Amino acid sequence: MLIIGLLVALLLLLGFAFAGRGWLAWVTAAAALFATWYVRGVDSPLLLYGLLFVTALIALATGFPPLRRALFASALLPVLGKVMPRLGETERIALEAGTVWWDAQIFSGMPDWEALRRFECKPLSPREQAFLDGPVTTLCEMLDDWQVEQDRDLPPEVWDFIKRERFFGMVLPENYGGLGMSEIGHSRVVTRIATRSVAAAVTVMVPNSLGPGELLVHYGTEEQKRRYLPRLAEGLEVPCFALTGPEAGSDAAATQSEGIVEWGRWQGEDVIGLRLNWNKRYITLAPVATLIGLAFRLKDPNGLLGGPADRGITCALIPRDLPGVVVGKHHDPMGVPFANGPIEGHDVFVPLDAIIGGVAQAGHGWRMLMESLAAGRSISLPALAVGAAQMATRICGAYATVREQFDTPIGRFEGIEEPLARIAGLTYLMTATRTLTCGALDAGEKPAVLGSIAKAYLTDAMREVVSDAMDIRAGAAIQRGPRNALSRMWMSVPIGITVEGANILTRSMIIYGQGAIRCHPWVQKLIEAIAAKDRVAFDRATFGYINFVFTRGVRALLLGLTGSRLASAPADTEMQRQYQHLTRFASAFALVSDLCMVTLGGSLKRREKISGRLADALAWQYLAAATLKRYHDEPKLASNYDLAHWGVALALYRTQEALRGVLDNLPAGFTAGVARLLVFPLGARFRPPSDGLGQRAARAILEDREARIHLTEDIHVPGPHEPGLGELEAALDKAVRALLVETKLRDAVRAGRIDRAPKDQLDDIALAAGIITAEEYAALGEANEARDKVVQVDAFDAAVYKQLR
Repeated sequence: MLIIGLLVALLLLLGFAFAGRGWLAWVTAAAALFATWYVRGVDSPLLLYGLLFVTALIALATGFPPLRRALFASALLPVLGKVMPRLGETERIALEAGTVWWDAQIFSGMPDWEALRRFECKPLSPREQAFLDGPVTTLCEMLDDWQVEQDRDLPPEVWDFIKRERFFGMVLPENYGGLGMSEIGHSRVVTRIATRSVAAAVTVMVPNSLGPGELLVHYGTEEQKRRYLPRLAEGLEVPCFALTGPEAGSDAAATQSEGIVEWGRWQGEDVIGLRLNWNKRYITLAPVATLIGLAFRLKDPNGLLGGPADRGITCALIPRDLPGVVVGKHHDPMGVPFANGPIEGHDVFVPLDAIIGGVAQAGHGWRMLMESLAAGRSISLPALAVGAAQMATRICGAYATVREQFDTPIGRFEGIEEPLARIAGLTYLMTATRTLTCGALDAGEKPAVLGSIAKAYLTDAMREVVSDAMDIRAGAAIQRGPRNALSRMWMSVPIGITVEGANILTRSMIIYGQGAIRCHPWVQKLIEAIAAKDRVAFDRATFGYINFVFTRGVRALLLGLTGSRLASAPADTEMQRQYQHLTRFASAFALVSDLCMVTLGGSLKRREKISGRLADALAWQYLAAATLKRYHDEPKLASNYDLAHWGVALALYRTQEALRGVLDNLPAGFTAGVARLLVFPLGARFRPPSDGLGQRAARAILEDREARIHLTEDIHVPGPHEPGLGELEAALDKAVRALLVETKLRDAVRAGRIDRAPKDQLDDIALAAGIITAEEYAALGEANEARDKVVQVDAFDAAVYKQLR
């Protein structure tokens, strides 16, 4: 009877806790223990009833909110007030920027997979598809990236075409002359152009990202919109946004750029305006911009506007041709020739209506920037990264089939197969993440944390993919020239890594720093309750937090012990186990995250190695969720299964390693030890994708034409006679046609029908012996000629070489 009672109590405790009902879990377990004690017989009724009475009091005190508040709130409020992080105004605004979405599901520890599967990512509209097939294709055909690199600029006719076709107004509303594109349409346009020319892609993407256009749409006055948006859409104004300064990087809150409210002369009249001084650098399109968006700190020392003297960060529009504006110099960002340079302003005077949104928006620039960046980080650089990955996939899949060593395509060698698998698997995962994130934006979300994840982790993955591609192409990858598109991608990798917030900073401070407070179901509520000294809200948040930590700990343990099998997951999919494993890690992440916050308190934001690993765990869970979503939404091809399986396997392994890194370095040794037992009760058992899975992923881009095209659907494929990808694609077609003939030759040699001979002689011997026909002989010759052509690299005369840039 005792064993049964203990077992029932344990089952009740674990069962209700697993379901998230912590108070009910311990109360019902205690009731089962008392019932067992009573049924077995009571030697000391006084002790039984005394303990029962005490337990009932504790249950009442912790389960009845009015009593709970009276007993605990007043005592705990000042204590937790010292432990929880305090938020400054700029931090609070940053945390409130944008919205939370799937990141909150991960922090909940119990993600709703059916909700993700039901979510519909917006497809391209017929107008957007027509724009891709028409103007975007035409633009790509106009571009010669090698010549752009030599000329250090886009040709005048390309500039004219970009402006005429309203590439600068893709995201601007149609009623103001823009194209009104969706975010996925915007992203796919940038991706396609990036596969042709990074310089052109950056030129197009910047006016459609954070800058005057976006800020005017969301915050501008109606007069400002009517005045500027049509001109921006038509390319009559070329915008840039001056945010980054030498002293503060992209942190506008720390900028030394300043605007003083004072009287001045404007168009022959004395008006109240702004006297501006600034020094900015790394500003894309600055050398060619006609309209400058400027972030600065606004001060009103004479009280001309009323209110405080320091009004805070403000955004304004500054015409390039005003006295005091110094612009025109170029930086050289890794040799990639898009316009980028410094801007200075010395005693520049503008009227108050230069403030975006007018005087009413003075001092609200920080909020504008944070809300805009919440969406902006999700699009431009992730699109660039996806373009580089898809291009590397297309090039290497073809090259590893066409290029031969020892009469065998190099893709057949395991040493090549391994990086090919990474290229294919990461490209599938990256494209999936881009699509899901843009889908959230198109659904009205502004996922600040997920946008930062997309920017940082997709550009990091781009670095990994392009590095592998360079390795596969070997010597051909490092010789610059028209044939080598990879070299220009390689030069652009650091640009994606460092701009819009360097990845080190984004990983170590922004992603988890925002996510831990904004996405957690209780932390922000607790901080707000403490700040407001709201006992009701404090009580609800405190005991919600306690319940959350306890129940997620139980869930992590049970899921770890059962190999995730207790996790609910869609049953109608081959990926059921992957869903279950991700649910397990969501519970584990929630527990580890909370233990870090509890043990480190406000110092957690200074423990950037730990917060960076927590960011890794959060990010890789999101990337895995995006991969599963893509697999669910797309045709169930065998290659898609292998690529999705590879991506999720990598994500699970990296999530595991991130959590292990946190626990191995958490200063609270006892707490870390307990957490390790709960999170990894049977050890860390996840491994990177297996060799067999990697082989199947690599074969998807080597042997499966449909899979290779599907995986690289965003790229621009040039004509067959163009050096680089065009000739490589043509060579691939010829090599594939010759495969059956080459197999016939090998079979003939093995059967002894003809003698073994060097390849350049074997074709003639086989033709003379009647092993192959004249048509087959011609097919072999065409394939060999094409192979020889695509393995060549560019070489220049001395005089030309000295002029290369």
